[in-house]
Amino acid sequence: MLAAEIVLGALATVMAIFTALVIRWAVEAKAALQAAGVVFLLLMMVAMFGGAIVYYLNPGTTGLIEGLWLAAGLMSLSAFVPFLAFLRVAKAQLGAPEGAIPPPLQKGMFYTVTIAGLVLANEFLMGWAFNLASAVRFASLSGGAGGLLSDLGMVIDSPWFLFTMAGEMALTAFLLRAHLDRAFVIVVAFQATLMFLSPPAIVTSAWRELTVLLGSAVMIALFVYLMEHIYRQKELNVAYAAYLPRVLAAYALMMAGLFLWAYYGQPILFAGSIVLEMFIYLDAVVRPDRFIGADRMAWQLNANWAFQLLAFIFVAELFMGALLDLQIEPAAFAGSWPALALSGPPLVVLENAVSNGFWFFALVAGSTWFLAMMGAEMGALVVFKFRETRQRETKMRLALMMGSYALFATFFPSVYYSAIFPHWSSGTQVPVLGWAMGIGSAPIVPSLFLVILVTYAVTGSLSALFGRRVICSLFCTAPLMYQGTTIDAMKTFNRSSRVARKYLGSRFSSLYATTTGVVMVALVGTSFLSYFDQIGRLHLTIGGADPSVFLFTLSFSVLWYVMFVTIPYTGNYNCVTMGWCYTGTIAQAFQRIGFFKLKVKDRQVCRDCTTLDCAKACPVGLVDMPGHFRTKGEFRSSKCCGVGNCVGACPYGNLYIYDIRHWLRGKLFTPILPSTEVALPVIRTEAHRTGLAPISPPGAARPSGATETLSS
Repeated sequence: MLAAEIVLGALATVMAIFTALVIRWAVEAKAALQAAGVVFLLLMMVAMFGGAIVYYLNPGTTGLIEGLWLAAGLMSLSAFVPFLAFLRVAKAQLGAPEGAIPPPLQKGMFYTVTIAGLVLANEFLMGWAFNLASAVRFASLSGGAGGLLSDLGMVIDSPWFLFTMAGEMALTAFLLRAHLDRAFVIVVAFQATLMFLSPPAIVTSAWRELTVLLGSAVMIALFVYLMEHIYRQKELNVAYAAYLPRVLAAYALMMAGLFLWAYYGQPILFAGSIVLEMFIYLDAVVRPDRFIGADRMAWQLNANWAFQLLAFIFVAELFMGALLDLQIEPAAFAGSWPALALSGPPLVVLENAVSNGFWFFALVAGSTWFLAMMGAEMGALVVFKFRETRQRETKMRLALMMGSYALFATFFPSVYYSAIFPHWSSGTQVPVLGWAMGIGSAPIVPSLFLVILVTYAVTGSLSALFGRRVICSLFCTAPLMYQGTTIDAMKTFNRSSRVARKYLGSRFSSLYATTTGVVMVALVGTSFLSYFDQIGRLHLTIGGADPSVFLFTLSFSVLWYVMFVTIPYTGNYNCVTMGWCYTGTIAQAFQRIGFFKLKVKDRQVCRDCTTLDCAKACPVGLVDMPGHFRTKGEFRSSKCCGVGNCVGACPYGNLYIYDIRHWLRGKLFTPILPSTEVALPVIRTEAHRTGLAPISPPGAARPSGATETLSS
């Protein structure tokens, strides 16, 4: 058996190399005869593998004869393709003048579908034949339609299909690298690696453990590369921009398929995602000229494209997190997801399906390994942001933010508390730590009152002294997701989205007040319900969970991620701008009575400034910021979460964050402004440009007659 598998492996390698060469010939074909030759070769391979399958299904003399006849018949038919192409070209040349050049080959969708379909058919038939040669038993002859689907999944999920396709993908990209964009080749290298690291390919526990972990790491690296690449490019080739969401959609299906395979033993969805990914890839490489065209797309102006990017990546991450949970902690997660029966009246089925989906979503999104994976991915983008940040204070906050995420999202819930309190069901239920600020992370019992009060005293005091950025830009896990390079760049949607524009500025709109009011009433109401439940006065649950825990789960394990992927429609940092986060609302209340504000060193610099870079850089859309700087020299808003982008964006180094540190310095010592890393430049006003006034530095007395425009 080992010798047979070695021989089959060698044949599969040869076929992968030959198929990659045929695909290159298909790409480089300039005339109809060349294209017909490529189709002829692919049809010949179909005939060869078809005959082999007939023989393996009926071993012996009869099967051999039937297989040979089938292969010979199909090969004979395939010869008609180049023959008909030759006749068509000859007919066209009969009426053409002497020396006329035949028209070039038009590679449309039909050509792409033909090449891609034949390549996939060849690989499927080869996988089927090689599985039969390896003595794999199939159920399709006796299992009906269900058996046929199972067999299709077995063929595609086999090493003969997956490894061969991975090799073809890598070889084709290498052979066509001169025709393809470098970024596309890098993405294909990731794709080939992920296809090779397919857990169903080899049915052993060691291979499954290795590929689940390595595959997850490679996919995280792919997502980081894609996000950082689009951040650096700003404008993308139209074909490349269309390719990315398609591939990411295939990966979302692939991870869902892997979870179904690992949890229920169903391979068909994963197999379908592999075929879809390969078709998308072949469609791209057969006509690579589209990827080096001049047409470009500014992705920051295309909300639909950005939404697809975020949504498909998140779906892939959600199922990847579920797969990691199963792999790393099978005892804790195998059966922890509720599965209400999907039978009975339609309304009952719908209700149970929604409940199952909600709790699956919530449990995975709140699990340690999902949060660790998201932290690795989004944390990498924060590292890139850290490297391009100039302000020391912002760098320190970013470093503390990454450390806080590591502690509060992963270390304390999964490592520390599981070791110190092994009898507790889950470390994520520990109050004080995390987003809940003591409410929502666990049922409210009298013994927790002191814990809740201490939590609010500590976080409230820090918010009053340093602003809500203590929560919304440091301790909460959300800022790690928001402040990486690519996601931060999506703040442009705060001004372009129809919904997000309703929340621009520091004033509280009626929509903001309504959202905040509903959220706080829900928080107070569920807290009382939780308390009365725990003391035995009520027996009320929501979806089988304690009311306050349900609100916490709904807010931070479901709604937050829904709002995250809808950033292109609702704006960046929408938990702050729209006021639906009760933790941020509470921190906001403490900030209103605290020291935190934004101040400028010289109001005149802001009056002469025409860039408005501070407002453009604000991730929460405080577009009225420049007007306050020009009139008051400071800006105070309870919406400001202290990210500090405005400070770094000011081209004159004229802006800084003011909090308790500066107040104490002013009371106890001589006030010292933060150092100016960029020297304040000379500002040329309209009077200077027309020669009516001498050039003077910012802050100097302005000459009479110079115009001053204040805008808010």
